[in-house]
Amino acid sequence: MSDKPKIAFYWCASCGGCEESIVDLAEDILEVAQAVDIVFWPVAMDVKRRDVEAMPDGSILATMVNGSIRTSEQEEMAYLLRRKSQILIAYGSCAHTGGVPSLANQFSREQILRYVYEEAPTVVNEEKVRPQPRHGHNGTAVTLPEFRALVRSLDQVVEVDYYLPGCPPTPKLLKQAVLALLSGELPPKGTVLAPDTAQCDGCPRRDTKPTDLKINEFKRPHWTQIDPNTCFLAQGIVCMGPATRSGCEAQCIKGNMPCTGCFGPTSRVRDQGAKILSALASSVNAREPEDIEKILDGIPDPVGTFYRYSLAKSLLRAKVTR
Repeated sequence: MSDKPKIAFYWCASCGGCEESIVDLAEDILEVAQAVDIVFWPVAMDVKRRDVEAMPDGSILATMVNGSIRTSEQEEMAYLLRRKSQILIAYGSCAHTGGVPSLANQFSREQILRYVYEEAPTVVNEEKVRPQPRHGHNGTAVTLPEFRALVRSLDQVVEVDYYLPGCPPTPKLLKQAVLALLSGELPPKGTVLAPDTAQCDGCPRRDTKPTDLKINEFKRPHWTQIDPNTCFLAQGIVCMGPATRSGCEAQCIKGNMPCTGCFGPTSRVRDQGAKILSALASSVNAREPEDIEKILDGIPDPVGTFYRYSLAKSLLRAKVTR
């Protein structure tokens, strides 16, 4: 048995981009692999749940869990990995703030199941059959994970030690986090392992943002010609930069697309969506209700725009029920 520190990775409700980001370390992954033993990484290794259950509690130095919690299986794995790990890291937007999967919290469990298995245009299911958590046939029992009522961030289920934000986190931040773990020079528990400044502070277009921003119209990025050198908000394009933590190296902005908020809020922001709503509302250049309404019509999906990655952490979040 190796004496090297043990590291684990696990994937809950997410798209798989966080798993890809580990591979994006490129040659640096060799440095990581030489320094640690990766003892559990289902997407890349043939290691079973029973193998993790057999490990002594606290024997894993750190586990990085990506994805939000939607099913009973994900919930059970979160509890198991919390028990086996000295340090648990919420890796990526979905684990950190609920991510895109938590947009499903706009709908009830019944609405989702009915649409997916009965009403979707491509579904033919006249008998309205749905997957069941338990089914017996010819003396054999088959089980499936239960579909919970809400999508939750990792820290709404178990205690989390650190957070690596992003959709996905950058290889630079991942490498820094692993090296910090190995050095033992860790920040205070609960720290988000990224700069605690707003995206706008280091934005390459910062100097083009007006001091007194006045928005007369909101434009959707795919319906307008975007000036690659001018602040998106100054062009009437919604940008989450004022309400979003920096650390992503402004990759979207450098690609001539606005920030969508994947790094979550800074420590001074309690509700990311409410923060950007406040900033934009104060910049709408209209006084009459009908004029205000006309401008706001340029944002057809406010929840998906302002809470794309953080609806599970909204102050308006629903109570968790099963």
